[in-house]
Amino acid sequence: MKFTQVSNNIVPRTQRIKRQLQEVPAKAYTEFKKITPIDTGNARTKTNYQSKVDGGAIQGDYPYVNKLNEGSSKQARDGMTRPTIAYIRQLIKRVL
Repeated sequence: MKFTQVSNNIVPRTQRIKRQLQEVPAKAYTEFKKITPIDTGNARTKTNYQSKVDGGAIQGDYPYVNKLNEGSSKQARDGMTRPTIAYIRQLIKRVL
């Protein structure tokens, strides 16, 4: 096998991996919001994704965000962060 043949295979693959990894923060936000408990809809409505922050950031702009994230709701006994991290790990495993 020639070097050029190997490098021709590596470049498209690394580009695909990079593209898929760049999608992870937005997908994580979608998952986080999906598992956020819903009563009045306030928590989901006020959960935002800040893409301009390094790597992206999910922010809950409501006073009881920590309480929900600690599992106070029957709808999300594990909160939202732990399941979202597990989801991110699955995404990365599929990419790599």
